Amino acid sequence: MFHHHRTATVSRIILAPMEGLADDVLRAVLTSAGGYDWCVTEFVRVTTTVLPHSCFMRLSPELGNDSRTASGTPVRIQLLGSDPERMAANAAHVAMLNPYGIDLNFGCPTPLVNRNRGGAALLDEPELLQRIAGAVRDAVPAAIPVTAKMRLGIEDTGRALDCALALEAGGVQELVVHARTKVDGYRPLVRWEWIARIREAVRLPIIANGEVWNVADYHRIRAATGCDDVMLGRGAVADPLLARRIREGRDEHATDADWQELQGMIVQFWTRVQAKLTPTQSPGRLKQWLGMMQRSYPQAGIVFRAIREVRNAPEASLRLRRCGVDS
Repeated sequence: MFHHHRTATVSRIILAPMEGLADDVLRAVLTSAGGYDWCVTEFVRVTTTVLPHSCFMRLSPELGNDSRTASGTPVRIQLLGSDPERMAANAAHVAMLNPYGIDLNFGCPTPLVNRNRGGAALLDEPELLQRIAGAVRDAVPAAIPVTAKMRLGIEDTGRALDCALALEAGGVQELVVHARTKVDGYRPLVRWEWIARIREAVRLPIIANGEVWNVADYHRIRAATGCDDVMLGRGAVADPLLARRIREGRDEHATDADWQELQGMIVQFWTRVQAKLTPTQSPGRLKQWLGMMQRSYPQAGIVFRAIREVRNAPEASLRLRRCGVDS
């Protein structure tokens, strides 16, 4: 066992990659509130070809802004795939755009991804994880960090340590551990003690992830895992001020003043979503976010119920104004 001496560091807070949820629009709005050290894109699926730069630019328009969101938060690009050579070729190609980092996805639990041998489906094959990590690390300039995110396994945690050690041996520089197996999905059950075991087994920095919804959860996950660094996922979407609340040691729960600030963020989000999507697509994204925010803000629930049946953007804008959410 390696027990390296941990220097006192400033704890880092990272915004998680969230497939179908945290695109460039939501990243821009969530990071504008402050508190994040970096964020990670939704995954790019690597199959048989080297994807064109336009594909990466679409996923992460921030690449055109020194790989930062409008408010200055750095962005790492996430790749998902099972073929070491193709992953390496795509990593080398995206590296030409000078991303803040390249992250490898071994955590996505969705069936489509897993049928195509990607995401969490690879967690039974530590040797393959090491080959993928090694191939990508060798293909990317040393100045660009290569990191990874993993779950604890597919059906059980039996190979969790093997997987973490394999990724370390392959050369990843940091590892996010989501404290669930693939089969756990997103159920409230969470296995923070396994993050602590992985942290003890490897030398590379471990970032803890899973079920952090409020300031108390943040302190609990750090105590349970021994990790300085925490990645926020759905909790950050439900309370967009959570990272800042943690940083400032602020009150545990959302206040009326927070909701005032959040209304401005909703307007900013809605403006950006309408610019990106069609008038029939855009209301879905607004409903999705407001639906998650109900967990932290009852006011968001009122707005959500007001727009729930809406099918087009002009009508959604009208309902927002009626609810007092106005630019």
